[in-house]
Amino acid sequence: MSIDEAASNLALAPAPAGTAPPLNHRPGRWIDNWDAEDPTQWNSVGKSIAKRNLQWSIACEFLGFVVWQLWSIVVVYLPAAGFTFTTSQIFWLISMPSLVGATLRIPYTFMVPRFGGRNWTIISALLLLIPSIGLALCVSNPETPFGVMLAVAALAGFGGGNFASSMANITFFYPAREKGWALGLNAAGGNLGAAVAQLVVPIAVVLGAAATLNLPLAGLVWVPLILVAAFGAWKYMDNLSSAKSDLAGSLAAVREPHLWIMAFLYIGTFGSFIGFAGVFPKLIVDSFPAFSTISMGGVTLGLAFLGPLVGSLARPFGGRLADRFGGALITVGAFAVMAAIALSVVWTLPLSNFWLFLGLFLVLFAAAGAGNGATYRMIPIIFARRGAAAGSGEVRESVSTARKSAAALGLISAVGAYGGFLIPQVLNASKGASGSYDGAFYGFVAGYVLMLAVTWFFYLRRSSTLGKV
Repeated sequence: MSIDEAASNLALAPAPAGTAPPLNHRPGRWIDNWDAEDPTQWNSVGKSIAKRNLQWSIACEFLGFVVWQLWSIVVVYLPAAGFTFTTSQIFWLISMPSLVGATLRIPYTFMVPRFGGRNWTIISALLLLIPSIGLALCVSNPETPFGVMLAVAALAGFGGGNFASSMANITFFYPAREKGWALGLNAAGGNLGAAVAQLVVPIAVVLGAAATLNLPLAGLVWVPLILVAAFGAWKYMDNLSSAKSDLAGSLAAVREPHLWIMAFLYIGTFGSFIGFAGVFPKLIVDSFPAFSTISMGGVTLGLAFLGPLVGSLARPFGGRLADRFGGALITVGAFAVMAAIALSVVWTLPLSNFWLFLGLFLVLFAAAGAGNGATYRMIPIIFARRGAAAGSGEVRESVSTARKSAAALGLISAVGAYGGFLIPQVLNASKGASGSYDGAFYGFVAGYVLMLAVTWFFYLRRSSTLGKV
């Protein structure tokens, strides 16, 4: 059972076969009477409609992650392009997209019921043109003020918000028994965008034997793909009139203490993934400047994409391991590995061995990705047990456990994304205070140990009220 299938198992029982009325297609690609839980409707027409919408949702979300992470790789080329920003300013350019993207995830969750899944996918995809073209204009002129650069970097947060609306939209299309696979594909397609951005940009901006730097291409190369994705969403996706917002579920989830505990842990797993994905190119350039020259794109810099790639691929494996051994145990293991690796990075940096540095960070990314999958898998189980302990009276009195769990998944994913802002800023503070990143990594070690202890105390120790999760 996948991490999202665990959440899906909390859904209401499916309707008997053949009870759903026929689908009604209205202008604007609106569909009435959608019921994915009805086997007759699903097997006759529903499955093909859902698959078509999933494919274009993945395409648009993938580009959202690409745009979200563009500045993480672009900033390392700014000095060669004639910009004279300080280290602190560079870190603000890296972290600002994550700050805005994490914040946008909350309102984006409610956009699908408000505008329709197809309509909002078109809008959110076209919004990506603004930060892409804006980046190209900014980096074409070394006299661009830092404030303007920071504002355009903030607009890249549009890409981070796409995840929430995309996941919410696909949830409405699939029956409970197939949500896990569909949402897993949707999430994986998005996460891979971070790796692809760091792979393509160095290739695109460094051209010819003379290594001519063409930095505006870092933004312009994505414009045709964004237009294709938006056109595909317009032509092939659908709006479901049955998609409704659940503000009551969100309010009920916010009052649940375990939401905030899990959000704290999710900052450590997903937040570490997206945070280190953003700073990895910068850390490579700062730690190994002789091997990261802009000529030929920098051999070591060209390998930065491996970090987010490994983290993305490790996420589903973390979910699988959590299914077998329990999410809390895998999460504790992930935090233990992350703490050990962060400590090893500090101790081995004086060796100036890039391949050791890369290997350690790939293990760190793998642990963060696996922990991400395991932690996400814990959320619906925790809410299910909390609902069972409260009794049926709570369900009738407020909102169902299923609705609270679904709302919690969205809210926790939003809070966790703030790690993409926190990690660069902690590194920035360490560099400014001491001239090195050692203090930041010691702080990460302490944070991971604390998160390990919190996970064990609430979800793994035998005397826990929830038992082993």
